[in-house]
Amino acid sequence: MKQYDYLIVGSGLFGAVFAHEAHKAGKRCLVIEKRPHTGGNIYCEEVAGINVHKYGAHIFHTDNKEVWQYVNRLVEFNRYTNSPVANYQGKLYNLPFNMNTFYQLWGVRTPAEAQAKLQEQCAAYAHISQPRNLEEQALRLCGNDIYQYLVKGYTEKQWGCAATELPAFIIKRLPFRFTFDNNYFNDPYQGIPYGGYNRLIGLLLEGVEVRTGIDYLEHRAELSALAHRTLYTGCIDAYFDYACGHLEYRSLRFEHKLLEGVANFQGNAVVNYTDRETPYTRIIEHKHFEFGQQPDTVITYEYPDSYAPGKEPYYPVNTSANNEIFARYQSMARQTPDVLFGGRLAQYTYADMDDTIAAALSLWRSQQ
Repeated sequence: MKQYDYLIVGSGLFGAVFAHEAHKAGKRCLVIEKRPHTGGNIYCEEVAGINVHKYGAHIFHTDNKEVWQYVNRLVEFNRYTNSPVANYQGKLYNLPFNMNTFYQLWGVRTPAEAQAKLQEQCAAYAHISQPRNLEEQALRLCGNDIYQYLVKGYTEKQWGCAATELPAFIIKRLPFRFTFDNNYFNDPYQGIPYGGYNRLIGLLLEGVEVRTGIDYLEHRAELSALAHRTLYTGCIDAYFDYACGHLEYRSLRFEHKLLEGVANFQGNAVVNYTDRETPYTRIIEHKHFEFGQQPDTVITYEYPDSYAPGKEPYYPVNTSANNEIFARYQSMARQTPDVLFGGRLAQYTYADMDDTIAAALSLWRSQQ
């Protein structure tokens, strides 16, 4: 008789939701976590009464009513609406691309004027019928001004190379809004949990045995022997000891600063820096996620970074070569019946929080 029904490797959102559902169904679960805390990348650290998003800004948004109701049954969400600002060489522009942006760029005041200007900008690149790289694709879609001010530098920093070296498929489309609406997401539901994401994770894992500071891959045999089945949410290539090669990622580096006596540093939760010369891609001011009135503030400089062992893998590099490697790992996973693979690292994908929750619920239901 095994001690547990499920060993769940990773206490991020995917693992926590799966554990929550399994525990509700009376299953015996053990969650193990390599980090000293639960929550994965949505973990918040309290500094000066402010919930600091330790691993980058996480803004919950969804058009999935079931997922929205699911999280709100656990913790109430506030009405935070993501409306980032772009800083290009000291000038500020609203995002996403909307009438405010077009007015700031060109002085146009009506949707007709904005559409005409955009068409004029794109017409200069109409001869590019088959874009060979991201730069050509973006110029066809938005013209020179938006590309130079708001796309090029940010993208090159994020990926660590020139836009002419990036494949065109990275930008399939660029959304334009011909209204004065700075709401970044089209989703009808969005916000931040009151009290931060730790409350959500804590309630998901309530009653579940959790052990932190344990690296599953270093103790795989003894840990897997404890349970009938294992849910693995780490890097799939690491699970299979890189038998088919290493999958590529981009990483991030964060520099957190407490500014004592500064009640409001930038007036917005997220300001993107879109010029190539500024080394960071954005500054996050965390108190604005929860409409904080604290006398101090905490800001985070977010730097794109290359990935290497010991760094956190954030963004998969979904080239055809990497996707072929991942497909081979998926085939190996299908031949490992006692192990379930789920989450962004095991599925080698970038996933929003609502998609992560929906996928975890779907995987759990498939076990019934």
